[in-house]
Amino acid sequence: MWQPASRAASGSGLGLGGRSEEIGELIEHFSKHQYRAKEANPKVEKIENRCLELFRRDYVFSVIQNPNGELCGHYPRQIIFMEYASTDGDKDRFESTVQTSKLQDFVSRSKMARCRSRFVCPVILYHGKHICRSATLAGWGELYGRSGYNYLFSGGSDDAGAESDEVPDDFAVRNGDSQLFDKVRGHDIKLLRYLSVHYICDLMVEKKKVKFGLNVTSSEKVDKAQRYADFTLLSIPYPGCEFFKDYKDRDYTAEGLVFNWNQDFVDAPLNIPPLLAENLSIDWREYQSWDLVQQTQNYLKLLIHTINRDGDGGLLVHCISGWDRTPLFISLLRLSLWADGLVHTCLEPVEILYLTIAYDWFLFGHMLADRLSKGEEIFFFCFNFLKHITSEEFSAIKKPRRKAAHYKEAQFPIEDLCLLDRGSTTSLSSDFSVIMEESPTTTGTFNYEALEMTAGPATQVAWRKGRTSSPQTVMWNKPYLPNQLEDRFLQHSMPEARSSFYQSENSFLTTGSSSPLAVPERRYQHIPERRAKLEEVRAIFLSAYSATVGLRSVSSSPSSSIGGLLEQFARGVGLRGTNSIV
Repeated sequence: MWQPASRAASGSGLGLGGRSEEIGELIEHFSKHQYRAKEANPKVEKIENRCLELFRRDYVFSVIQNPNGELCGHYPRQIIFMEYASTDGDKDRFESTVQTSKLQDFVSRSKMARCRSRFVCPVILYHGKHICRSATLAGWGELYGRSGYNYLFSGGSDDAGAESDEVPDDFAVRNGDSQLFDKVRGHDIKLLRYLSVHYICDLMVEKKKVKFGLNVTSSEKVDKAQRYADFTLLSIPYPGCEFFKDYKDRDYTAEGLVFNWNQDFVDAPLNIPPLLAENLSIDWREYQSWDLVQQTQNYLKLLIHTINRDGDGGLLVHCISGWDRTPLFISLLRLSLWADGLVHTCLEPVEILYLTIAYDWFLFGHMLADRLSKGEEIFFFCFNFLKHITSEEFSAIKKPRRKAAHYKEAQFPIEDLCLLDRGSTTSLSSDFSVIMEESPTTTGTFNYEALEMTAGPATQVAWRKGRTSSPQTVMWNKPYLPNQLEDRFLQHSMPEARSSFYQSENSFLTTGSSSPLAVPERRYQHIPERRAKLEEVRAIFLSAYSATVGLRSVSSSPSSSIGGLLEQFARGVGLRGTNSIV
Protein backbone atom coordinates (compact mmCIF):
# COMPACT_ATOMS: atom_id res chain seq x y z
CA MET A 1 0.00 0.00 0.00
CA TRP A 2 1.34 3.40 -1.00
CA GLN A 3 1.87 5.92 1.77
CA PRO A 4 2.20 9.71 1.57
CA ALA A 5 5.81 10.81 1.14
CA SER A 6 5.90 12.12 4.68
CA ARG A 7 5.33 8.61 6.01
CA ALA A 8 7.16 6.44 3.49
CA ALA A 9 10.85 5.68 3.67
CA SER A 10 12.95 6.79 0.77
CA GLY A 11 14.95 4.23 -1.11
CA SER A 12 17.49 6.87 -2.10
CA GLY A 13 18.30 7.84 1.47
CA LEU A 14 17.39 11.47 0.84
CA GLY A 15 14.84 13.33 2.90
CA LEU A 16 11.72 14.78 1.32
CA GLY A 17 13.23 18.25 1.20
CA GLY A 18 16.39 16.98 -0.51
CA ARG A 19 14.46 15.04 -3.11
CA SER A 20 12.15 17.98 -3.81
CA GLU A 21 15.24 20.13 -4.31
CA GLU A 22 16.38 17.55 -6.86
CA ILE A 23 13.23 18.27 -8.89
CA GLY A 24 14.02 21.99 -8.82
CA GLU A 25 17.56 21.40 -10.06
CA LEU A 26 16.24 19.23 -12.88
CA ILE A 27 13.66 21.78 -14.02
CA GLU A 28 16.15 24.64 -13.83
CA HIS A 29 18.65 22.80 -16.06
CA PHE A 30 15.90 21.66 -18.40
CA SER A 31 14.57 25.20 -18.79
CA LYS A 32 17.93 26.34 -20.17
CA HIS A 33 19.26 23.37 -22.14
CA GLN A 34 17.86 20.99 -24.71
CA TYR A 35 19.19 17.47 -24.45
CA ARG A 36 21.57 16.31 -27.15
CA ALA A 37 22.97 12.81 -26.96
CA LYS A 38 26.38 13.86 -28.29
CA GLU A 39 26.84 16.65 -25.73
CA ALA A 40 27.46 14.84 -22.47
CA ASN A 41 28.36 16.71 -19.30
CA PRO A 42 28.31 15.89 -15.57
CA LYS A 43 24.81 17.31 -15.03
CA VAL A 44 23.34 15.33 -17.89
CA GLU A 45 25.13 12.16 -16.81
CA LYS A 46 23.70 12.62 -13.32
CA ILE A 47 20.18 12.84 -14.78
CA GLU A 48 20.76 9.79 -16.97
CA ASN A 49 22.07 7.73 -14.07
CA ARG A 50 19.21 8.82 -11.84
CA CYS A 51 16.71 7.58 -14.43
CA LEU A 52 18.48 4.22 -14.65
CA GLU A 53 18.32 3.95 -10.86
CA LEU A 54 14.60 4.71 -10.76
CA PHE A 55 13.77 2.21 -13.49
CA ARG A 56 15.88 -0.38 -11.68
CA ARG A 57 13.66 -0.11 -8.59
CA ASP A 58 10.84 -1.94 -10.36
CA TYR A 59 12.10 -3.48 -13.59
CA VAL A 60 14.60 -5.82 -15.08
CA PHE A 61 15.65 -4.05 -18.26
CA SER A 62 18.14 -4.00 -21.09
CA VAL A 63 19.64 -0.95 -22.73
CA ILE A 64 19.44 0.08 -26.37
CA GLN A 65 22.72 1.89 -26.93
CA ASN A 66 22.57 5.26 -28.66
CA PRO A 67 26.13 6.58 -28.20
CA ASN A 68 26.62 10.13 -29.44
CA GLY A 69 23.12 10.02 -30.87
CA GLU A 70 24.00 7.56 -33.61
CA LEU A 71 20.43 6.24 -33.71
CA CYS A 72 18.74 9.54 -32.88
CA GLY A 73 20.37 12.77 -31.73
CA HIS A 74 17.56 13.67 -29.31
CA TYR A 75 16.86 10.27 -27.80
CA PRO A 76 18.59 9.09 -24.60
CA ARG A 77 22.08 7.69 -25.01
CA GLN A 78 20.89 4.70 -23.01
CA ILE A 79 17.34 3.81 -23.98
CA ILE A 80 15.58 1.64 -21.43
CA PHE A 81 13.90 -1.51 -22.66
CA MET A 82 11.86 -3.01 -19.81
CA GLU A 83 11.71 -6.79 -19.92
CA TYR A 84 9.55 -7.45 -16.87
CA ALA A 85 8.61 -5.97 -13.52
CA SER A 86 10.90 -7.30 -10.81
CA THR A 87 8.26 -6.50 -8.19
CA ASP A 88 5.74 -8.92 -9.68
CA GLY A 89 5.45 -12.40 -8.24
CA ASP A 90 6.37 -15.30 -10.50
CA LYS A 91 2.70 -16.14 -10.89
CA ASP A 92 1.73 -12.68 -12.10
CA ARG A 93 4.86 -11.86 -14.07
CA PHE A 94 4.44 -10.40 -17.55
CA GLU A 95 7.72 -10.99 -19.33
CA SER A 96 8.70 -9.65 -22.72
CA THR A 97 9.91 -12.11 -25.36
CA VAL A 98 11.88 -9.42 -27.20
CA GLN A 99 15.62 -9.99 -27.58
CA THR A 100 17.58 -6.78 -27.13
CA SER A 101 20.17 -7.53 -29.80
CA LYS A 102 17.45 -8.20 -32.35
CA LEU A 103 15.56 -5.11 -31.24
CA GLN A 104 18.66 -2.97 -31.70
CA ASP A 105 18.99 -4.29 -35.24
CA PHE A 106 15.36 -3.49 -36.05
CA VAL A 107 15.83 0.02 -34.66
CA SER A 108 18.95 0.64 -36.75
CA ARG A 109 17.14 -0.39 -39.91
CA SER A 110 13.89 1.47 -39.26
CA LYS A 111 15.06 4.83 -37.94
CA MET A 112 14.97 6.54 -41.36
CA ALA A 113 11.25 5.86 -41.66
CA ARG A 114 10.23 8.51 -39.16
CA CYS A 115 10.64 12.25 -38.77
CA ARG A 116 14.03 13.31 -37.36
CA SER A 117 14.96 9.61 -37.00
CA ARG A 118 12.68 9.44 -33.96
CA PHE A 119 11.91 5.75 -34.31
CA VAL A 120 9.33 3.66 -32.47
CA CYS A 121 10.65 3.39 -28.92
CA PRO A 122 9.10 1.42 -26.02
CA VAL A 123 8.87 3.56 -22.87
CA ILE A 124 6.22 1.98 -20.58
CA LEU A 125 5.62 -1.69 -19.82
CA TYR A 126 2.05 -2.41 -18.73
CA HIS A 127 0.88 -6.00 -18.22
CA GLY A 128 3.40 -7.20 -20.77
CA LYS A 129 2.31 -4.60 -23.33
CA HIS A 130 4.71 -2.02 -24.67
CA ILE A 131 3.52 1.58 -24.78
CA CYS A 132 5.75 3.29 -27.34
CA ARG A 133 6.46 6.75 -28.64
CA SER A 134 7.88 8.10 -31.89
CA ALA A 135 7.57 10.84 -34.46
CA THR A 136 5.30 10.53 -37.47
CA LEU A 137 6.39 9.01 -40.77
CA ALA A 138 8.97 10.92 -42.79
CA GLY A 139 7.84 12.23 -46.16
CA TRP A 140 9.84 12.75 -49.30
CA GLY A 141 10.89 16.24 -48.33
CA GLU A 142 12.44 15.28 -45.03
CA LEU A 143 13.72 11.88 -46.04
CA TYR A 144 15.80 13.28 -48.86
CA GLY A 145 16.64 16.61 -47.26
CA ARG A 146 17.86 14.97 -44.05
CA SER A 147 20.22 12.54 -45.70
CA GLY A 148 21.52 14.57 -48.57
CA TYR A 149 23.01 13.67 -51.91
CA ASN A 150 25.42 11.05 -50.52
CA TYR A 151 22.61 9.05 -48.96
CA LEU A 152 20.48 9.19 -52.06
CA PHE A 153 23.05 8.25 -54.67
CA SER A 154 26.17 6.87 -53.06
CA GLY A 155 25.04 5.22 -49.85
CA GLY A 156 26.90 7.54 -47.49
CA SER A 157 27.42 6.82 -43.83
CA ASP A 158 24.27 8.62 -42.72
CA ASP A 159 22.52 5.33 -41.98
CA ALA A 160 25.05 3.04 -40.34
CA GLY A 161 22.51 0.28 -39.85
CA ALA A 162 21.14 0.20 -43.39
CA GLU A 163 22.05 -2.43 -45.92
CA SER A 164 23.51 -1.33 -49.19
CA ASP A 165 20.40 -2.33 -51.13
CA GLU A 166 18.34 0.15 -49.07
CA VAL A 167 19.82 3.12 -50.91
CA PRO A 168 17.18 4.33 -53.39
CA ASP A 169 18.08 4.21 -57.03
CA ASP A 170 17.18 6.86 -59.59
CA PHE A 171 14.02 5.00 -60.55
CA ALA A 172 12.71 5.20 -56.97
CA VAL A 173 13.41 8.91 -56.83
CA ARG A 174 11.44 9.51 -60.03
CA ASN A 175 8.55 7.25 -59.17
CA GLY A 176 7.37 8.54 -55.82
CA ASP A 177 6.77 6.42 -52.76
CA SER A 178 7.56 3.06 -54.31
CA GLN A 179 10.79 1.21 -53.68
CA LEU A 180 12.23 3.55 -51.07
CA PHE A 181 9.08 3.70 -48.97
CA ASP A 182 8.52 -0.04 -49.35
CA LYS A 183 11.95 -0.67 -47.85
CA VAL A 184 12.10 1.99 -45.16
CA ARG A 185 8.52 1.72 -43.98
CA GLY A 186 8.75 -2.04 -44.23
CA HIS A 187 11.47 -1.96 -41.55
CA ASP A 188 9.31 0.33 -39.43
CA ILE A 189 6.45 -2.15 -39.64
CA LYS A 190 8.74 -5.03 -38.68
CA LEU A 191 9.79 -3.11 -35.57
CA LEU A 192 6.16 -2.44 -34.64
CA ARG A 193 5.29 -6.10 -35.04
CA TYR A 194 8.32 -7.23 -33.07
CA LEU A 195 7.14 -5.06 -30.20
CA SER A 196 3.60 -6.47 -30.59
CA VAL A 197 2.15 -3.01 -31.19
CA HIS A 198 -1.46 -3.33 -32.38
CA TYR A 199 -2.69 0.25 -31.94
CA ILE A 200 -1.27 3.47 -33.41
CA CYS A 201 -2.51 6.76 -32.00
CA ASP A 202 -1.86 9.77 -34.25
CA LEU A 203 -2.29 13.19 -32.57
CA MET A 204 -1.61 15.29 -35.68
CA VAL A 205 -4.21 17.82 -36.76
CA GLU A 206 -2.85 17.49 -40.31
CA LYS A 207 -2.86 14.57 -42.68
CA LYS A 208 0.64 15.60 -43.71
CA LYS A 209 2.90 18.33 -42.40
CA VAL A 210 3.52 20.91 -45.11
CA LYS A 211 6.32 23.49 -45.13
CA PHE A 212 6.92 25.88 -48.02
CA GLY A 213 4.47 23.88 -50.09
CA LEU A 214 6.38 20.63 -49.59
CA ASN A 215 5.07 17.59 -47.74
CA VAL A 216 7.89 17.13 -45.23
CA THR A 217 6.16 14.45 -43.16
CA SER A 218 3.39 11.96 -43.68
CA SER A 219 1.42 9.66 -41.36
CA GLU A 220 0.11 6.11 -41.27
CA LYS A 221 -3.45 7.27 -41.93
CA VAL A 222 -2.56 8.59 -45.39
CA ASP A 223 -0.07 5.94 -46.52
CA LYS A 224 -1.16 5.39 -50.11
CA ALA A 225 -0.03 1.78 -50.23
CA GLN A 226 -1.97 0.95 -47.04
CA ARG A 227 1.13 -0.61 -45.52
CA TYR A 228 -0.25 -0.05 -42.00
CA ALA A 229 -3.65 -1.62 -42.70
CA ASP A 230 -2.98 -4.47 -40.26
CA PHE A 231 -2.74 -2.02 -37.34
CA THR A 232 -5.69 -0.35 -35.62
CA LEU A 233 -5.28 3.36 -36.33
CA LEU A 234 -6.65 6.06 -34.06
CA SER A 235 -6.70 9.57 -35.51
CA ILE A 236 -7.36 11.89 -32.58
CA PRO A 237 -6.21 15.37 -33.62
CA TYR A 238 -4.90 17.43 -30.71
CA PRO A 239 -3.62 21.03 -30.77
CA GLY A 240 0.11 21.56 -31.10
CA CYS A 241 2.41 23.47 -28.77
CA GLU A 242 1.47 26.85 -30.32
CA PHE A 243 -2.02 26.52 -28.86
CA PHE A 244 -0.59 26.54 -25.36
CA LYS A 245 0.41 30.17 -25.85
CA ASP A 246 -3.34 30.83 -25.68
CA TYR A 247 -3.45 28.78 -22.49
CA LYS A 248 -0.80 31.00 -20.91
CA ASP A 249 -2.43 34.19 -22.18
CA ARG A 250 -5.68 33.17 -20.48
CA ASP A 251 -3.89 33.11 -17.12
CA TYR A 252 -3.21 29.37 -17.44
CA THR A 253 -6.92 28.59 -17.60
CA ALA A 254 -7.79 25.59 -19.78
CA GLU A 255 -11.50 25.66 -19.04
CA GLY A 256 -13.36 27.27 -21.92
CA LEU A 257 -10.29 27.26 -24.19
CA VAL A 258 -11.40 25.70 -27.50
CA PHE A 259 -9.12 25.06 -30.47
CA ASN A 260 -10.03 26.67 -33.81
CA TRP A 261 -10.71 23.70 -36.06
CA ASN A 262 -11.43 25.90 -39.10
CA GLN A 263 -7.80 26.81 -39.77
CA ASP A 264 -6.55 26.00 -43.27
CA PHE A 265 -3.89 23.49 -42.20
CA VAL A 266 -6.27 21.45 -40.03
CA ASP A 267 -7.48 18.59 -42.22
CA ALA A 268 -7.14 15.43 -40.12
CA PRO A 269 -10.51 14.02 -39.10
CA LEU A 270 -11.24 12.31 -35.82
CA ASN A 271 -11.35 8.60 -36.58
CA ILE A 272 -11.76 5.98 -33.85
CA PRO A 273 -12.67 2.35 -34.59
CA PRO A 274 -16.04 1.44 -33.01
CA LEU A 275 -14.47 -1.37 -30.98
CA LEU A 276 -12.38 1.22 -29.11
CA ALA A 277 -15.03 3.90 -28.78
CA GLU A 278 -17.57 1.66 -27.07
CA ASN A 279 -18.27 1.69 -23.32
CA LEU A 280 -16.72 5.13 -22.82
CA SER A 281 -19.95 7.18 -22.76
CA ILE A 282 -18.33 9.88 -24.89
CA ASP A 283 -20.09 11.59 -27.78
CA TRP A 284 -17.15 11.82 -30.16
CA ARG A 285 -19.19 13.84 -32.66
CA GLU A 286 -18.85 16.81 -30.33
CA TYR A 287 -15.04 16.82 -30.17
CA GLN A 288 -14.65 20.17 -31.94
CA SER A 289 -16.72 21.87 -29.24
CA TRP A 290 -14.67 20.49 -26.33
CA ASP A 291 -12.43 22.80 -24.36
CA LEU A 292 -8.84 21.82 -23.62
CA VAL A 293 -9.74 20.11 -20.34
CA GLN A 294 -12.49 17.93 -21.77
CA GLN A 295 -10.51 17.08 -24.89
CA THR A 296 -7.46 15.98 -22.91
CA GLN A 297 -9.59 14.01 -20.46
CA ASN A 298 -11.47 12.16 -23.20
CA TYR A 299 -8.33 11.33 -25.18
CA LEU A 300 -6.65 10.00 -22.04
CA LYS A 301 -9.71 7.87 -21.26
CA LEU A 302 -9.50 6.47 -24.79
CA LEU A 303 -5.80 5.60 -24.46
CA ILE A 304 -6.34 3.92 -21.07
CA HIS A 305 -9.28 1.99 -22.49
CA THR A 306 -7.15 0.91 -25.46
CA ILE A 307 -4.23 -0.44 -23.44
CA ASN A 308 -6.62 -2.08 -21.01
CA ARG A 309 -8.20 -4.29 -23.64
CA ASP A 310 -7.65 -8.00 -23.35
CA GLY A 311 -4.70 -9.43 -25.22
CA ASP A 312 -1.08 -8.41 -25.63
CA GLY A 313 -1.52 -5.54 -28.09
CA GLY A 314 0.81 -2.62 -27.44
CA LEU A 315 0.26 1.04 -28.25
CA LEU A 316 2.23 3.66 -30.22
CA VAL A 317 1.58 7.35 -29.51
CA HIS A 318 2.98 10.05 -31.78
CA CYS A 319 2.40 13.55 -33.11
CA ILE A 320 4.71 15.18 -35.69
CA SER A 321 8.18 15.30 -34.14
CA GLY A 322 7.17 13.50 -30.96
CA TRP A 323 8.45 16.03 -28.44
CA ASP A 324 5.39 18.09 -27.38
CA ARG A 325 2.02 16.35 -27.55
CA THR A 326 3.65 12.92 -27.38
CA PRO A 327 5.39 13.40 -23.98
CA LEU A 328 2.23 15.08 -22.70
CA PHE A 329 0.16 11.91 -23.16
CA ILE A 330 3.01 9.54 -22.34
CA SER A 331 3.51 11.35 -19.02
CA LEU A 332 -0.21 11.34 -18.24
CA LEU A 333 -0.38 7.63 -19.00
CA ARG A 334 2.67 6.84 -16.86
CA LEU A 335 1.44 8.92 -13.93
CA SER A 336 -2.12 7.62 -14.17
CA LEU A 337 -1.01 3.98 -14.22
CA TRP A 338 1.42 4.68 -11.36
CA ALA A 339 -1.37 6.25 -9.30
CA ASP A 340 -3.35 3.04 -9.82
CA GLY A 341 -0.41 0.99 -8.52
CA LEU A 342 0.08 -0.71 -11.90
CA VAL A 343 3.53 0.57 -12.91
CA HIS A 344 6.60 1.84 -11.00
CA THR A 345 5.05 0.56 -7.78
CA CYS A 346 8.14 1.23 -5.64
CA LEU A 347 8.44 4.91 -6.54
CA GLU A 348 7.24 7.74 -4.34
CA PRO A 349 5.55 10.83 -5.79
CA VAL A 350 8.74 12.88 -5.94
CA GLU A 351 10.53 9.99 -7.68
CA ILE A 352 7.90 9.30 -10.35
CA LEU A 353 7.80 13.05 -11.00
CA TYR A 354 11.57 13.12 -11.49
CA LEU A 355 11.40 10.11 -13.81
CA THR A 356 8.73 11.47 -16.11
CA ILE A 357 10.26 14.96 -16.32
CA ALA A 358 13.76 13.62 -16.92
CA TYR A 359 13.00 10.66 -19.16
CA ASP A 360 9.73 11.43 -20.94
CA TRP A 361 10.51 15.12 -21.54
CA PHE A 362 14.18 16.06 -21.15
CA LEU A 363 16.02 12.97 -22.41
CA PHE A 364 13.64 12.64 -25.36
CA GLY A 365 14.53 16.12 -26.57
CA HIS A 366 11.68 18.44 -25.58
CA MET A 367 12.72 22.02 -26.32
CA LEU A 368 11.54 23.60 -23.06
CA ALA A 369 13.73 26.71 -23.35
CA ASP A 370 12.33 27.45 -26.81
CA ARG A 371 8.74 26.81 -25.70
CA LEU A 372 9.14 29.06 -22.67
CA SER A 373 10.56 31.88 -24.77
CA LYS A 374 7.41 31.73 -26.89
CA GLY A 375 5.04 31.31 -23.96
CA GLU A 376 3.99 27.84 -25.14
CA GLU A 377 3.38 26.28 -21.73
CA ILE A 378 2.57 22.70 -22.72
CA PHE A 379 5.07 21.29 -20.20
CA PHE A 380 3.46 23.16 -17.32
CA PHE A 381 -0.01 22.21 -18.54
CA CYS A 382 0.87 18.51 -18.37
CA PHE A 383 1.56 18.46 -14.64
CA ASN A 384 -0.99 21.07 -13.66
CA PHE A 385 -3.57 18.95 -15.52
CA LEU A 386 -3.17 16.14 -12.98
CA LYS A 387 -5.90 17.83 -10.93
CA HIS A 388 -8.36 16.85 -13.67
CA ILE A 389 -7.66 13.09 -13.66
CA THR A 390 -7.73 12.23 -9.96
CA SER A 391 -11.10 10.49 -9.99
CA GLU A 392 -11.58 6.78 -10.53
CA GLU A 393 -13.16 7.28 -13.95
CA PHE A 394 -9.56 7.56 -15.24
CA SER A 395 -8.40 4.44 -13.45
CA ALA A 396 -7.21 1.43 -15.42
CA ILE A 397 -8.33 -0.83 -12.58
CA LYS A 398 -11.66 -2.38 -13.42
CA LYS A 399 -13.97 -1.94 -10.46
CA PRO A 400 -17.69 -2.38 -9.98
CA ARG A 401 -19.54 0.89 -10.22
CA ARG A 402 -20.75 2.61 -7.09
CA LYS A 403 -23.76 4.85 -6.80
CA ALA A 404 -22.79 8.48 -7.24
CA ALA A 405 -24.80 9.66 -4.24
CA HIS A 406 -23.12 7.14 -1.94
CA TYR A 407 -19.70 8.13 -3.31
CA LYS A 408 -20.21 11.79 -2.50
CA GLU A 409 -21.65 11.19 0.93
CA ALA A 410 -18.98 8.72 1.99
CA GLN A 411 -15.99 10.47 0.50
CA PHE A 412 -16.63 14.21 0.63
CA PRO A 413 -18.69 15.86 3.41
CA ILE A 414 -20.20 19.23 2.58
CA GLU A 415 -17.80 21.26 4.71
CA ASP A 416 -14.85 19.96 2.65
CA LEU A 417 -16.41 20.51 -0.73
CA CYS A 418 -17.52 24.09 -0.33
CA LEU A 419 -14.37 25.81 0.86
CA LEU A 420 -13.98 28.33 -1.91
CA ASP A 421 -15.88 30.20 -4.60
CA ARG A 422 -13.42 30.77 -7.40
CA GLY A 423 -15.66 31.20 -10.44
CA SER A 424 -14.41 27.85 -11.68
CA THR A 425 -13.55 25.24 -9.10
CA THR A 426 -11.01 23.65 -11.41
CA SER A 427 -9.11 26.77 -12.44
CA LEU A 428 -5.79 27.62 -10.85
CA SER A 429 -5.97 31.14 -12.15
CA SER A 430 -9.36 32.20 -10.87
CA ASP A 431 -9.75 34.57 -7.94
CA PHE A 432 -9.65 33.23 -4.42
CA SER A 433 -12.78 34.54 -2.73
CA VAL A 434 -14.39 33.11 0.36
CA ILE A 435 -17.81 34.43 1.31
CA MET A 436 -18.48 34.14 5.02
CA GLU A 437 -22.03 34.86 6.14
CA GLU A 438 -23.94 34.69 9.38
CA SER A 439 -26.30 31.75 9.28
CA PRO A 440 -29.41 32.14 11.40
CA THR A 441 -30.34 28.55 10.78
CA THR A 442 -27.09 27.12 12.08
CA THR A 443 -26.61 26.44 15.76
CA GLY A 444 -23.47 25.86 17.77
CA THR A 445 -19.95 26.79 16.80
CA PHE A 446 -17.33 25.35 14.48
CA ASN A 447 -13.88 24.43 15.59
CA TYR A 448 -11.20 26.21 13.54
CA GLU A 449 -7.57 25.54 12.83
CA ALA A 450 -5.25 27.45 10.56
CA LEU A 451 -1.92 27.08 8.83
CA GLU A 452 0.56 29.92 9.20
CA MET A 453 3.68 30.08 7.02
CA THR A 454 6.66 32.10 8.19
CA ALA A 455 9.77 32.72 6.15
CA GLY A 456 13.22 32.58 7.66
CA PRO A 457 16.43 30.55 7.60
CA ALA A 458 14.23 27.48 7.66
CA THR A 459 10.60 27.51 6.70
CA GLN A 460 8.32 26.75 9.61
CA VAL A 461 4.76 25.57 9.78
CA ALA A 462 2.68 26.38 12.83
CA TRP A 463 -0.77 25.06 13.67
CA ARG A 464 -3.12 27.09 15.83
CA LYS A 465 -6.52 26.32 17.32
CA GLY A 466 -9.33 28.70 18.17
CA ARG A 467 -13.04 29.16 18.30
CA THR A 468 -15.34 31.69 16.73
CA SER A 469 -17.89 33.63 18.64
CA SER A 470 -20.65 32.99 16.17
CA PRO A 471 -21.53 30.28 13.64
CA GLN A 472 -20.54 30.90 10.03
CA THR A 473 -21.10 29.15 6.76
CA VAL A 474 -19.12 29.09 3.53
CA MET A 475 -21.07 29.90 0.39
CA TRP A 476 -20.28 28.77 -3.15
CA ASN A 477 -21.71 29.28 -6.59
CA LYS A 478 -21.23 25.98 -8.42
CA PRO A 479 -22.44 22.47 -7.66
CA TYR A 480 -19.61 20.14 -6.74
CA LEU A 481 -18.35 17.45 -9.06
CA PRO A 482 -16.00 14.67 -7.82
CA ASN A 483 -13.16 15.74 -10.12
CA GLN A 484 -13.44 19.40 -9.17
CA LEU A 485 -12.27 19.35 -5.55
CA GLU A 486 -10.63 22.59 -4.45
CA ASP A 487 -6.94 22.77 -5.35
CA ARG A 488 -5.74 24.10 -2.00
CA PHE A 489 -2.64 25.11 -3.97
CA LEU A 490 -0.71 27.00 -1.35
CA GLN A 491 -1.21 24.31 1.23
CA HIS A 492 -0.23 21.48 -1.11
CA SER A 493 2.74 23.18 -2.72
CA MET A 494 4.88 23.01 0.38
CA PRO A 495 6.16 19.57 1.45
CA GLU A 496 5.83 20.30 5.16
CA ALA A 497 2.29 21.54 4.74
CA ARG A 498 1.60 18.57 2.51
CA SER A 499 2.76 16.25 5.28
CA SER A 500 0.37 17.84 7.74
CA PHE A 501 -2.44 17.38 5.23
CA TYR A 502 -2.19 13.63 5.67
CA GLN A 503 -1.43 13.60 9.38
CA SER A 504 -4.28 15.84 10.50
CA GLU A 505 -8.01 15.35 10.28
CA ASN A 506 -8.37 18.95 9.14
CA SER A 507 -6.98 20.79 6.11
CA PHE A 508 -6.61 24.52 5.77
CA LEU A 509 -5.78 27.31 3.41
CA THR A 510 -3.68 30.42 3.83
CA THR A 511 -3.34 33.31 1.42
CA GLY A 512 0.40 33.53 2.00
CA SER A 513 0.19 36.51 4.34
CA SER A 514 0.89 36.43 8.07
CA SER A 515 -2.84 36.23 8.85
CA PRO A 516 -4.21 32.72 8.38
CA LEU A 517 -7.64 32.03 6.94
CA ALA A 518 -9.73 29.66 8.99
CA VAL A 519 -12.18 27.17 7.57
CA PRO A 520 -14.71 24.94 9.29
CA GLU A 521 -13.61 21.66 10.81
CA ARG A 522 -14.57 18.69 8.66
CA ARG A 523 -16.57 15.87 10.08
CA TYR A 524 -15.07 13.13 7.96
CA GLN A 525 -12.96 12.72 4.90
CA HIS A 526 -11.39 9.87 3.12
CA ILE A 527 -9.08 10.74 0.23
CA PRO A 528 -8.78 7.90 -2.32
CA GLU A 529 -5.21 6.74 -2.83
CA ARG A 530 -5.16 7.59 -6.52
CA ARG A 531 -6.21 11.15 -5.90
CA ALA A 532 -3.80 11.62 -3.01
CA LYS A 533 -0.85 10.41 -5.06
CA LEU A 534 -1.58 12.60 -8.07
CA GLU A 535 -2.22 15.63 -5.88
CA GLU A 536 1.14 15.18 -4.21
CA VAL A 537 2.95 14.90 -7.55
CA ARG A 538 1.26 18.08 -8.75
CA ALA A 539 2.02 19.92 -5.50
CA ILE A 540 5.73 19.07 -5.69
CA PHE A 541 5.86 20.13 -9.33
CA LEU A 542 4.15 23.47 -8.70
CA SER A 543 6.49 24.25 -5.83
CA ALA A 544 9.60 23.42 -7.86
CA TYR A 545 8.36 25.22 -10.98
CA SER A 546 7.54 28.39 -9.05
CA ALA A 547 10.98 28.36 -7.44
CA THR A 548 12.86 27.95 -10.72
CA VAL A 549 11.10 28.89 -13.95
CA GLY A 550 8.33 30.98 -12.40
CA LEU A 551 5.14 32.11 -14.09
CA ARG A 552 3.90 35.53 -15.07
CA SER A 553 0.30 36.26 -15.86
CA VAL A 554 -1.03 38.72 -18.41
CA SER A 555 -3.49 39.86 -15.76
CA SER A 556 -2.73 43.20 -14.13
CA SER A 557 -3.90 41.97 -10.75
CA PRO A 558 -1.44 39.58 -9.06
CA SER A 559 -4.15 38.21 -6.80
CA SER A 560 -6.27 37.11 -9.75
CA SER A 561 -3.72 34.97 -11.54
CA ILE A 562 -1.60 31.90 -11.09
CA GLY A 563 1.48 34.09 -11.53
CA GLY A 564 0.52 36.12 -8.51
CA LEU A 565 -0.24 33.01 -6.49
CA LEU A 566 3.04 31.35 -7.34
CA GLU A 567 5.07 34.46 -6.64
CA GLN A 568 3.20 35.01 -3.38
CA PHE A 569 3.80 31.44 -2.31
CA ALA A 570 7.47 31.57 -3.33
CA ARG A 571 8.04 34.69 -1.23
CA GLY A 572 6.21 33.14 1.72
CA VAL A 573 8.49 30.13 1.90
CA GLY A 574 11.72 31.73 0.77
CA LEU A 575 11.76 30.08 -2.65
CA ARG A 576 11.32 33.07 -4.92
CA GLY A 577 12.45 32.12 -8.38
CA THR A 578 15.19 33.95 -10.21
CA ASN A 579 13.71 33.30 -13.63
CA SER A 580 10.28 34.55 -14.63
CA ILE A 581 8.42 34.34 -17.88
CA VAL A 582 7.56 37.82 -19.06
